[in-house]
Amino acid sequence: MRWHEKIIKAHTAVTEEVSHGERMQSQRYFVWQEDGADDFEADGIHAEKAMTGTTDLFTKMEFDPWRDQLEAAFEAEPDIVWELISVQYEQETGYWHYEWEWTVGDG
Repeated sequence: MRWHEKIIKAHTAVTEEVSHGERMQSQRYFVWQEDGADDFEADGIHAEKAMTGTTDLFTKMEFDPWRDQLEAAFEAEPDIVWELISVQYEQETGYWHYEWEWTVGDG
């Protein structure tokens, strides 16, 4: 399974309210975006390939259960390594904004 299929599968295990790179017109949704490669190189070749990226959850719900559900979906995929790096309340929009960084193996 390719890296993007693993990431999409983890997100859609929680909800279909998922976008690749764009905000949605919704009260509650995920946006994921790849950042770049994190390959393991040996003897001048890419011995193992991986992709890094971020996922953002925008929600009007305080203590949104999608947070725990996404983390469980990440944990269920052994090729995804992740970290919750930020939780913010955006006063001007009324959204809670959670941000994860992840790395996923490709292959």
